[in-house]
Amino acid sequence: MTSSSIDDFVNRLAAVATGPACTNFFDHSAPENTQRRRNLGTYLQEMLDRSPKVLLLGEAPGFRGMRITGVPFTNRTMFEGPANSFGLFGPGKGYVLPAEAAGVAAEPTATVMWEVLAELEFLPLLWSACPWHTHVPGRPLSNRTPTAAEAALGTPFWQVLIEDFPIETVVAVGNVAHRSLQRSGLDTPKIRHPAHGGRSGFQRGLQELLAAGIGQ
Repeated sequence: MTSSSIDDFVNRLAAVATGPACTNFFDHSAPENTQRRRNLGTYLQEMLDRSPKVLLLGEAPGFRGMRITGVPFTNRTMFEGPANSFGLFGPGKGYVLPAEAAGVAAEPTATVMWEVLAELEFLPLLWSACPWHTHVPGRPLSNRTPTAAEAALGTPFWQVLIEDFPIETVVAVGNVAHRSLQRSGLDTPKIRHPAHGGRSGFQRGLQELLAAGIGQ
């Protein structure tokens, strides 16, 4: 993946018509989406430079997380605070929050994800089975489990990431991702999603996979 192919990837993501109750926060309907597209491009370029061997595939962006930032498993406070232990995000890294992010509470799942990754000193590529925000109809500030059809819309995008990054192992983070991967014929390990009190199960599952040698 090159800078031009990253731009193409993000533009293709922005062009998808996602249907009702599924917000494409990369599309060209709102000026603030421009910043989210740039943030995602910055993340993919920085991760490309780090050559991750493992892709953690989650479910879908939350309305206080990637829906705001444009970057998988991140939230407002990560962009406003110092760079994390991997040197990602923080001031001077090129990430900028849209104005609508002001005052939005931090997505807790993102915080848990990066705390665990820091404790394990493990930096994978992060993505979601459905990379757009699925919400309850009429309630854009809510989260909803994506349908099989919505996850299928996202399948070509994680497939591109697997091809263009030096990915050797894909790990499903939760059931939605696991089913999406299975429908594509991939038999991948599954670990607990960190949301809703799943931190310990997520960390334990990831530790077991690292002990078995993934990403090395």
